[in-house]
Amino acid sequence: MILLLKLFWSFLQIGLFSFGGGYAALPLIEEQVVNINGWLTMEAFADLVTISQMTPGPIAINSASFVGMQIAGVGGALVATVATLLPGTSIILIVAKLYQKYSELPLMQRILTALRPAVIALIASAALSLTQDAILDSSGKAAVGGINFFSIAIFLFSLLAYHKLKKADPIVVMLVMGILGGLGFYFFKL
Repeated sequence: MILLLKLFWSFLQIGLFSFGGGYAALPLIEEQVVNINGWLTMEAFADLVTISQMTPGPIAINSASFVGMQIAGVGGALVATVATLLPGTSIILIVAKLYQKYSELPLMQRILTALRPAVIALIASAALSLTQDAILDSSGKAAVGGINFFSIAIFLFSLLAYHKLKKADPIVVMLVMGILGGLGFYFFKL
């Protein structure tokens, strides 16, 4: 029961302060799940983000469900998911009503403009943390000086495929890179 309360409190905080959407929530999730509570290692957190990205639905909700399931089974998944949804749902109902009423005010426009750089910074922080975990390899496999060049190649190829092929479907890119990565790691023991 104490674990469920701790899980609820952790994900309630994540839900309450996840301004900017799922990617902006990643540093908060990492802080609660890896650093504060030690429920997952950084490697397991990177796996969580990958799985949450590949499954339908918002990444923060998927992450909450995944962590809750890992920590306390189905009950934990439900508790973490509800805790993540509760603040956002409550706040958006209030904000929608206020925005409907005050959207033309200059102060409202200034507030929204000021929030954008903060959201971008949170997303960039999550991206840097995940990139570091993806390309640095402490085990020494396929790594020179701790850098996994195979992972960098997959990253760059995915980035180019997605941005150069304007019609590239992100799901197709993920599936193709997942297959290439799996084959590379399996056959070449990378």
